[in-house]
Amino acid sequence: MPAQVNPNTQRVHTDYIQTVAATGRLSSNNPNLQNIPIRTERGRQVRKAFVPRNNDHVLVAADYSQIELRIIAALSNETAMMEAFNNGEDIHATTAAKVFQVALDDVTREQRSHAKTVNFGIMYGVSAFGLSNQTNLTRSESKELIEAYYKTYPKLKAYMSAQVDFARENGFVQTVLGRRRYLKDINSANAIVRGAAERNAVNAPIQGSAADIIKIAMINIYKKLNDGNYKTKMLLQVHDELVFDVPKNELDIISKLIKHEMENAFKLDVPLDVELGVGDNWLEAH
Repeated sequence: MPAQVNPNTQRVHTDYIQTVAATGRLSSNNPNLQNIPIRTERGRQVRKAFVPRNNDHVLVAADYSQIELRIIAALSNETAMMEAFNNGEDIHATTAAKVFQVALDDVTREQRSHAKTVNFGIMYGVSAFGLSNQTNLTRSESKELIEAYYKTYPKLKAYMSAQVDFARENGFVQTVLGRRRYLKDINSANAIVRGAAERNAVNAPIQGSAADIIKIAMINIYKKLNDGNYKTKMLLQVHDELVFDVPKNELDIISKLIKHEMENAFKLDVPLDVELGVGDNWLEAH
């Protein structure tokens, strides 16, 4: 990273590429700033090295909360999940309560953790084998959990099947903005190859729609920053997160602007929710 500091600006600059990721996400290289670690202590120290331009500025990180789950809830019209989001509930705790058939207040930390793993895994076609690898559940317990999940959210299951059927018939799936991903192996005779295409048929519209929405937000925020002659700069896009370099005297107005534009970039039947963090480095802001 120090070797990639630009001698003129004294900063690290990344290249963003629009046409590498098949789902429509931006990808980053030279260096890849979407891949700066945060889960390990060493990674956190690396995050700390990313700072605003001077002491009069702070970094603001704005993150879409569970955007892919919100998108799949809206696209599948899954009533129970949509209600949870519309009521501002903790979706993982709500799912755990339904799947394990306990009261919301009685959900244990472990149950919530298992529900979270299934919530995020389901759109990637998680199997009992995969779930048992990610949790301390046995394979048969994982199988039961996935079955209970589909019973809890039957419209989700129907939506996923419909996406695969659509792809088989048309050879592509599409995002909320109509951007297509073609799946040439969707009717392959090879079960493994076909299975991967089927998982993509479910996942691509979800991840791709999230990518569409954050791009709309980025364009709208950029226009607002220009129109208002603000000194704030948009620095990074890390999938569901945007990072800004903000003068302290603009912090209040810019925080509201960012949140408003991100949450209103696209209208779904569930609210988009954005969490903002502020700090003197990227670790503090995230």
